[in-house]
Parts: sequence; C-alpha cells; structure tokens
Amino acid sequence: MSGETSYDFETLKVSSPREDVAHVELNRPDRLNAMNIAFWRECRECFQKLAIDKNYRVIIVSGAGRLFTAGLDLMDMGDVMPTGKDVARNCFKMRPKIEEYQESFTSIEKCPKPVIAAVHGGCVGGGVDLTSACDIRYCTQDAWFQIKRLPKIIGNDSLARELCYTARKFHSDEAKEIGFVSRIFPDKAAMINAAIELASLIASKSPVAVQGTKVSMVYSRDHSVPEGLAHIALWNQAMLQSEDVMKSAEAMMQKKEPKFSKL
Repeated sequence: MSGETSYDFETLKVSSPREDVAHVELNRPDRLNAMNIAFWRECRECFQKLAIDKNYRVIIVSGAGRLFTAGLDLMDMGDVMPTGKDVARNCFKMRPKIEEYQESFTSIEKCPKPVIAAVHGGCVGGGVDLTSACDIRYCTQDAWFQIKRLPKIIGNDSLARELCYTARKFHSDEAKEIGFVSRIFPDKAAMINAAIELASLIASKSPVAVQGTKVSMVYSRDHSVPEGLAHIALWNQAMLQSEDVMKSAEAMMQKKEPKFSKL
C-alpha cells in the first residue's frame, strides 16, 4: 500500500492488486463479515482516506471467506443501545449513532473515485446498502441478496417495496435482470479477476474526467435536469482547461495510450 497513508484496520484488509487500484476486503470471515462497531468506524475512515489518496484511482470492495457479509452484527449492538428509562432521551442519544452508521456507506458514494463491488455468496441487510453505494456491482452465480438506495438503482418501485416488505432473497439471475448487478461470474476468482481488469481499465483514463463524471452522476441523480446541467456547466468550465484534455488529443493523434498525472 501507499507509503504516505496507513490502512491498518481490524475489520478491513486493504491491498493493491494493480497500479492505481485499491482492493478493500471485508475481513471478519469467522463472523461471516458481520458489521460490528469497529467496521462502521473503519469503513468511513478507509474511504475518506482513499478519496484523497493520489496513489489510487479505482477501488474494489469484496468479502473474505464464505460470503460477502451477513449484515449487522447483532451480538455487537448491545453496547450502543441506550440504557436510560426515558424513551425520548434514549432516542436523542440513538440518532447520532444511526447517522454515523449511515455516513459509513455514504462515504463510499461521496468518494470521487469509482468503487466496484464484487459480491459472492450471501449479501444481507447492510451489505445491500453497502453495494448500493458502489458505482458498479459484479457478483458470482451463487450470490444472493436480502435490503435505502435500492429503489433508485433498479427503478422499479413495486419490486423495491416487495423486496423491502418481505425481506425475501433475490438471487444473482434476478439481480442482473432488475439491473442491480451488471455481470455474473461462475466463481469468486473469476469475478475478482474481472473486477481488477475493469478497475485497471478505468484507472488508465483521465482521473479528472472519471472523478468528475462520478461526482456529476451522483449530483444529477438527486436533482432536476436544469440543476444537473448547471452543475455540469460549472464543473466543465474548469475541467475543460485540464492538461488531460490536451494529453488525450495528442495521444489520439499519435495513436498511443495517454499517461495522466496523479491528482
């Protein structure tokens, strides 16, 4: 990993399988990668660091062991529950903790670098929220999902409500059919290799263009068309002056791959 930034975590393993690519692995296989208090803190810290680490342009997220994640670690939640007798005061104490947990996954969406989720086996509860915050989702044939961001991804309000109300599993084929994942692979090794190849391809592009595209796509999703166009105009008035534009043009004329500077 980078000599400038430390990625030493209890619940996450961070490596670099290819130049400009970071691989974040949920690393509690003995607990089926269940999300405990340490995970929520480390996930937010990890992606906040990666967001500004100039050594990485694309990020892959996967899980160690038998499955991607079993979701919330219920055995760990007793420590965060308020013990007072007054319900109202307990609620005021709980809200900041809940918002802190939400921010863990929002940090993935806020990260300007593309994040690729690579899911194998089960992906339960908070795992679906985590992968929903990612930009691209791959999964294995044996993957299944069981569910905040989902409706905006699949674009089917009726199905989103069905999945949320029933908490039923939906398997890899249905996940691809409804647009939740873009590709399915026969096994984890094939999926991780494909994710690394995709990450490497994206990392070879202009980081100014790629990160600007992600920021603009997230903004436009939650705003009107006129607001989205205004945002793009504001962004482009600066980004079109980047050296990357000229580098791309020169590389095209010379029929060679352009090399872009770190941000």
